[in-house]
Amino acid sequence: MRPRYEVILRADHEDDRPAARVDRTAGGAESRTPLRLAVVQPPCVPVDVAANALVHAAAVRAANARLVVFPELSLTGYELDAPVVSVDDPRLAPLVEACAETNAVALAGAPTVGDHIAMLAVTGGGATVAYRKMWLGDAEARRFRPGAAPVVLDVDGWRVGLAICKDTGVAAHADRTAALGIDVYAAGVLESARDAAMTDQRAHRIATAHRLWVAVASFAGSTGGGYREAAGRSGVWSPDGEVFARAGTDPGESVSVSIG
Repeated sequence: MRPRYEVILRADHEDDRPAARVDRTAGGAESRTPLRLAVVQPPCVPVDVAANALVHAAAVRAANARLVVFPELSLTGYELDAPVVSVDDPRLAPLVEACAETNAVALAGAPTVGDHIAMLAVTGGGATVAYRKMWLGDAEARRFRPGAAPVVLDVDGWRVGLAICKDTGVAAHADRTAALGIDVYAAGVLESARDAAMTDQRAHRIATAHRLWVAVASFAGSTGGGYREAAGRSGVWSPDGEVFARAGTDPGESVSVSIG
C-alpha cells in the first residue's frame, strides 16, 4: 500500500527551499477515485496574459477534468523577456473562475517572481507557484534561475510530479521526482515540429523506467520566441510506455482521459 502524502506548496517568493510537508498517516490508494486529466495545447498570443488566460479558461471548461496541464510558459508564450506574472495578477481571474466552476486544478506556465520559469497551480481559490524549472536551456539561463528541488502535488490521493520541458530530458529529474513516490509525471513542454519525436522518446523512457503515467502538454503552432511551428502532439502515456491518448498538431487541440 502506498502512503498518501500531503503537499504544502511553496509560497511565491525568492526562497527556493523545498516547502513540501509529508504526511504518511493518511489513507492509501484504495480509497482514491480515478483521476480525469487533460493535456491542452492552447493557441497563444505572445506576452498577452489576459488573452491567454481567457483561452486557458475556455480549455478548462471544455476539458471537464480534475487536472488540466498546459505547456511551458503557456500564459506568455515562449518570450524569455516577458514580465513576471504574479499569483495575484487580476488577469488570471477568468482562469480562477473556470477552475472554480469545474473543480479543476490547472497547471499553467509563466515567468514568476525571482526570475523562474514556473508552473502555476490554479484552482478556484487562486493561483500558487507550484514548481520552478530545474534544468534551463542556454538562452533561458541568461535571465532565469533554476529551481532547487522536485515538487509533487496531491490531487485526490494521486501523487503528481511536476516537470517543465528540459527537465524531462534529464534522467536525474525523473529519478528524484519518482523517488518522492508519484503516480503521474506531468510536464509542460515546448518542442519544434522537427523535434517532435523527442517528446515521445522521453515520455516512454520515464514511464517505463518508473512505471508511471506520463502526461505531456506540448505547444502547437506559433508560440513566440522564434517558434513558428511547435510540435503539438500532447499526450498521455501509460506505465508500460504506450501512448494512451494523443492530440494532433493544431493549436487548440486537447485530450482528456480517466486513469485509475
